[in-house]
This record gives sequence, C-alpha cells and structure tokens, in this order.
Amino acid sequence: MSSYDPTSTEGLAEHASERLRMNARGLFTSDLSVNEYLCVEKTGFEPVGLVVGSSIYHIGYQQSMWKSSQEMGVLTQAMYSARELAMTRMEEEADQLGADGIVGVRLDIGRYEWGADMAEFIAIGTAIKHKGGKVHRAPNGRPFTSDLSGQAFWTLMQTGKRPVGLVMGNCVYHVAHRGMMQSLRQTGQNVELEQYTQALYDARELAMERMQKEAEAIGDGVLGIVEVKLNENSHGWGSHVIEFFALGTAVVPNEHAAADQRLPEITPVLDIND
Repeated sequence: MSSYDPTSTEGLAEHASERLRMNARGLFTSDLSVNEYLCVEKTGFEPVGLVVGSSIYHIGYQQSMWKSSQEMGVLTQAMYSARELAMTRMEEEADQLGADGIVGVRLDIGRYEWGADMAEFIAIGTAIKHKGGKVHRAPNGRPFTSDLSGQAFWTLMQTGKRPVGLVMGNCVYHVAHRGMMQSLRQTGQNVELEQYTQALYDARELAMERMQKEAEAIGDGVLGIVEVKLNENSHGWGSHVIEFFALGTAVVPNEHAAADQRLPEITPVLDIND
C-alpha cells in the first residue's frame, strides 16, 4: 500500500496544481448533478473542487497451470497497487483544497494502444468541506472517500452515520480448464461444474474478505460497509483469468449529529414516466 503524506504534491501534475489553486480561490468544479449538489449542500457541506488521481501501470506476467485453479498473486497485487496509487493522488488533491472528504468516487481503468500489458487507473470524485468547520476526516487524518451519490450521502447523514473511507478488495484468479474426457462425459447432461463453481466462489470470497479487512483497519468505530459492489472483468487476460473487485463505503457514527436528530418520514413516490 502506498504511503500517504497530507502535505505532499509529489504525485500531482504541474497543471493539476495550477487548477487546484484556482479552486482554492473560490471557483469550485464538480461532477455532481444539480440534485446531488443540492443534497450535499443540505448536509452542511459545500463542494470545493473536482479531484483526480491517475496511475499508468505495467501489469506483470504470471504463468498459470492449465488444470489448476489458483489465485494469480502477481496480477492481484498489480491491480490493487495501481488503484491505491490513483486513490492516494486523488486524496492529495483534496488535501490541497482543505477538503474533509470526497463523494461520488469512481474508479475506472483505461487501456491504450501502447501495449496490452499497460493500463491507466483513474480515481475521480468531488471534494467537499463542512461549512461550519467541523472536521469529518477519517481517523488517520486522511480525507474520507466514498462512492456514495449526493442523494445517498444526504440520506446516510440523516441516519446519524457518516462515510469514513472507500474500501476495496480484489482477487485475480485462474479458473482451471476441463479435460476433454470430462467435457465429453458431461455433454448433454444437467450437472453442476463443481470446479468452476468452487473457483469463482473462492475468488469472490477472497475479494470480499480483503474489502472487510480494509474496513477493520480504519478503526474500531467502523459499523459496516454500505453500497457494496462486486464486479468481475477479464481485462483481456483470457477467458479463464478473471478479476473479482469488491468496493464499498465504510461508515461510522457521526459524532457531530444532533442528539435529538430524527429520521425524516419515508414518502412513497410513484414514477409515471414508464
């Protein structure tokens, strides 16, 4: 995992620093929709700037056994480290703006013609700051990160909880091939392919477990993880190598919430557009 320095601008591009200085003078940028912007304002926060982190990473090679299901540790570590670098640089930009946290974080992967073994990992979100000066950072002093939308952020804050960190876990896994005789025996039958089931089950569990360990590492106050997404992608490695990626937002009690705060009544809404 990459180290973190709240005063560092080492990973930032020259023009990123110039853009952030413009934001610091009061001109904010944001990828929030108008509705999200309103919800963020209603929670007592204001956007201070769009923040971005990027890392172009060379993904190493690892040989797999044709008939063996196994984790591809080299690839797992590469995919995790690259995302962590992008996240750290995004947080460094938020630090330069004096932000409390980042909402609506997206983690994307871009590939270019430079080579099949290279990819750009991008983290992007909107940095926000509490209007009243109440610090809402993570326990380690880093800006909180969250993939919650503006509406979800407002809803979570109404429950007396707040986001504290975007947590992730991944696993790149090679799924063993079936032998020719096995394939022939199962032709025309309704039968579970146990080796496939077990391999995918194991890979998902590893990704989920690592995400939960990240949440635990934030501190004892973490209550849980909301908005968990479990994605899978082959990233061009071939049909039998797949990455499982678990992502969610860890939440803690909001120490700034009013003691008599009550949840708003839930109002059903009927959508007549469909």
